[in-house]
Amino acid sequence: MAIQSNNSEEVVSTGGITLYTGVAPVSVVAVNPNLSELSELGINLKTEPEYKVTLNEEDYNKLVFWLKSDVPGLSFTTRFEILMQSKHRASKDGSKFMWANNIGQTTWSADVPAYDWWKNKDKTRKAYVGEDTLINFTKAWANVAAGGEISFDTIDAIAQGDVKELQEYVKVLSANKLRVLVGVKDGKYQAVYNRHFGRLKPMRDDMFIKALNEDYGSFNAEYNKDLKLQVYSPTMIVADPVTATVVDSADAWDV
Repeated sequence: MAIQSNNSEEVVSTGGITLYTGVAPVSVVAVNPNLSELSELGINLKTEPEYKVTLNEEDYNKLVFWLKSDVPGLSFTTRFEILMQSKHRASKDGSKFMWANNIGQTTWSADVPAYDWWKNKDKTRKAYVGEDTLINFTKAWANVAAGGEISFDTIDAIAQGDVKELQEYVKVLSANKLRVLVGVKDGKYQAVYNRHFGRLKPMRDDMFIKALNEDYGSFNAEYNKDLKLQVYSPTMIVADPVTATVVDSADAWDV
């Protein structure tokens, strides 16, 4: 008998793909790609991907963004999904709607928001289900400044699953990156946190912590305490806000 043993405290490969946790700088390399385009990205599927799904008797259109990390020694490609519907997002009792304007503000109100801080009331409209996540993701991806315009010419079509405009942004923003928190679900699936997306500069890990600690902000996945990008080990725990720090871009990865 021959056994190539390792110390029980060591993390060893158990086969399958390598998974990662922590905050990663990523590029967007595709949106809703077909089977051939996925193959060009080195992602092998057997059948054409389906971008529609039914959950709890509700039909959704999937926006699937493929994200790539090029951090030396920690390179990977993963997917991030936004579920959208071509209906306006309303509260459970139907008394309020989510509203959006052309500078990326969103809020809840029964009618057009009349808050002092709400801008551009003439550019305000009811938002679609999932649109707030799309806005926040794109803000970070395109590095839109506070008060800068962030709107979609074909938002009605996007809500119905037509992603041509988003696919154009993949080309236009090919040099841009954003930062996302990745974790591992059920010990075998790579997951991306959808409550906060970070800009490349400044690197604000504390903003991820803030989002994680807000109501409904939890991440249903395992991730490491300090949010540093690393290979997944099945001993991860939730992040501790005390240990989160603001990373100076001069001390961060050269990305």
